[in-house]
Amino acid sequence: MSVSGLNRIEKKAAFSLASVFGVRMLGLFMILPVFAIYGEQLVGYSPIWLGLAIGAYGLTQALLQIPMGILSDKFGRKPVILAGLLVFLIGSIVAAMSETIYGVVLGRAIQGMGAIASAVLALAADLSREEQRPKVMATIGMFIGLSFTFAMILGPIVAESFGLSGLFWFTGLLTIIAMFMIKFMVPYSVNKAPRGDNVALPEQISTLIRHPQLSRLNWGVFILHMALTACFVTLPKQFVESGLALESHWQIYLPTLLGSFFLMVPFMIIAIKKQKEKAMFSAAVTLFALSLFLLWLLPMGLGSLIFSIVLFFTAFNYLEATMPSILSRIAPAGVKGSVMGIYSSSQFLGAFVGGIIGGFIASQYGEQMIFLAMALASVIWLLLTFGMQQLKKSKSFSFATTITCEEKADEIAEQLINMPGVIEATLVHTEAVAYLKVDDKTVNLAEIKALLQSQT
Repeated sequence: MSVSGLNRIEKKAAFSLASVFGVRMLGLFMILPVFAIYGEQLVGYSPIWLGLAIGAYGLTQALLQIPMGILSDKFGRKPVILAGLLVFLIGSIVAAMSETIYGVVLGRAIQGMGAIASAVLALAADLSREEQRPKVMATIGMFIGLSFTFAMILGPIVAESFGLSGLFWFTGLLTIIAMFMIKFMVPYSVNKAPRGDNVALPEQISTLIRHPQLSRLNWGVFILHMALTACFVTLPKQFVESGLALESHWQIYLPTLLGSFFLMVPFMIIAIKKQKEKAMFSAAVTLFALSLFLLWLLPMGLGSLIFSIVLFFTAFNYLEATMPSILSRIAPAGVKGSVMGIYSSSQFLGAFVGGIIGGFIASQYGEQMIFLAMALASVIWLLLTFGMQQLKKSKSFSFATTITCEEKADEIAEQLINMPGVIEATLVHTEAVAYLKVDDKTVNLAEIKALLQSQT
């Protein structure tokens, strides 16, 4: 088995699907750095409705990720992704044409109903070999991170030139571009990745929600995105009040985000080279909590804001990039789709709750208290990290088999688990598929394939 690199189809799938994901997330993120200011011009404005408008998409995203993934199993990936993008486009138009905060909330909720993440990830799995799939997923993750960075920069520029409605029209244009990319750039496929390997299975959800290690990551991503959304209920206003005009905010976001990427490199080097992943993860959560305490404590001034925001995004970027990797390594063999479905729902639900809590705290206790509340939530997350197990280096693979008998499946699974480098082996004879978690430094994948293919 060659594991040298992506083939032509995998490269095309990785770039096109990552671009679609990035373009769509760019449209969602662009509201964050500007809505706290422009939202005040809408009829019916209040801090609570402001928070709801920022986070509304998260609720519908959280509710529909898994159902949309299952629909993509039944009706095909591309039709479901295109339908989701069309719904997102409709939501963008509704928000763009609204002059009231209520209409914008409705538009944002409709945007969230176009929940294509699970279907896109499933298509990425369909179009990649099991040994190359992590590279494709990593490319998608990188584009999501880049889209957030570009959104922080583009949002204030577009809003200053075209207003809040122009921001939503621009988002709609990006969505149309994404639809053309899905139609004409993304390769066609027949589903070949096992369902449990890429799309969440409802019957397994409750068991995985209770999984002690996975639940720590789910709560973590919930708190991470809750804090992000809640803080942007007030951060843009604080920049303006400290003397920085909205159209100049990109001059802060660009060096701040770039600086945070450089500052997170030491975390990654120590985690990987020194095998201190658990310690660095806890350190990043500590830094995240510290940045929020500083935003609450320090006197409001441009210098102190920038310092705190650099720390905030250093921790945020490291945690956002690290958690999916950890998740894939501790997920039980064969249920990556289910695990990612719960994780994605937790992420989007956190964004929704963050908007609600941020708006509520701002209206009842003042905007500065948002930072204290999120700092305390981050401390709870830090306590949860202490129970994380030390991570083992592993990769997950899935292989087609011809085994349809339970006794034979048990026999082969026993042989597999005794092979060097095999950490976990699961054979699902009803699906004719083998799921393995392995140490790729010591495992012999060719030997495993030979064993599975010899069973007739």
